[in-house]
Amino acid sequence: MLILHSPVDMHVHLRQGPMLSLVAPYTARDFAAAVAMPNLTTPVTDAEQVLSYRESILAAVAGHVFEPLMTLFFRPFSRQELQAVKPHILGVKLYPSGMTTHSETGVAELDQAEPTLALMEELDIPLLVHGEACGFVMDREALFLPVAERWARNFPRLRIVLEHLTTRQAVTLLDRVDRMYATITLHHLLLTLDDVLGGLMQPHLFCKPIAKRPEDRDALQQAALAHPKVFFGSDTAPHPVEAKEAPGCAAGIFSAPVALPALADFFEQHKALDRLQGFVSDQACAAYGLRPPRKEVRLVRETWTVPRRIGTVVPYLAGKPLNWRVDACT
Repeated sequence: MLILHSPVDMHVHLRQGPMLSLVAPYTARDFAAAVAMPNLTTPVTDAEQVLSYRESILAAVAGHVFEPLMTLFFRPFSRQELQAVKPHILGVKLYPSGMTTHSETGVAELDQAEPTLALMEELDIPLLVHGEACGFVMDREALFLPVAERWARNFPRLRIVLEHLTTRQAVTLLDRVDRMYATITLHHLLLTLDDVLGGLMQPHLFCKPIAKRPEDRDALQQAALAHPKVFFGSDTAPHPVEAKEAPGCAAGIFSAPVALPALADFFEQHKALDRLQGFVSDQACAAYGLRPPRKEVRLVRETWTVPRRIGTVVPYLAGKPLNWRVDACT
């Protein structure tokens, strides 16, 4: 048996409407809190939208011990706007324009973000960032890293969280910058681009940022197992089957139903089960000063098979056996 105390998922896409009702309970079942991304069809850009979306999430997960941690979609903000919304958010999420789903209204010229970053530094509001810049798809994270390092130098008191790392270069940046942290997904710990495109195209493994090379995956694995400045963010991102198995395949992997069992498998394989608590809770709480709701999640070592379909969505590892399952949450 394995007991995790107040696990937190620091990057989730809970969607809207019927999809929110379908997928959010899987995150709320297994986690005490989760960071809800703001890139909805209409991005969450002000306090009223933050509070409205939070209420929608709470309605969808009624009965679970769970706290949605809200974020704002980055735009040029005034001091007054940020001061008003600060009590209701964990941070502000910056999307470079066009880099992922519903990011068309993101930041087109990254230098233009700096006046708002200065206000965020002053008000101690963390920056969460989709760390890619425009360029060849395999190089987008590497192209963004000099920008992140410059922001860290120009705004040394700003907490910067690089979301869903995919490269070994990004891991090394964490060691050079004091107030920089990162999330790592389950799927980037396990996949390389070969899994997605090496044979027939696997649409349910297609995500952004795309999976990279084996040496990048290996660096992420070592960071997840040992680096104190990384923590779990699933980037669970459900799409209906017709959007995945289609021309113009949607980017995103629905990992919420398997996140903790698959992580327990991974950490056990690396003889590091004692480090899982840090990766799924303690390190994120230290970085953000979080106090998530008290919740004890018990996993048992018992083989089960991941469903091939959950409603209209194919989950990550569909049809595959896992050696751990969530037994109870109290």
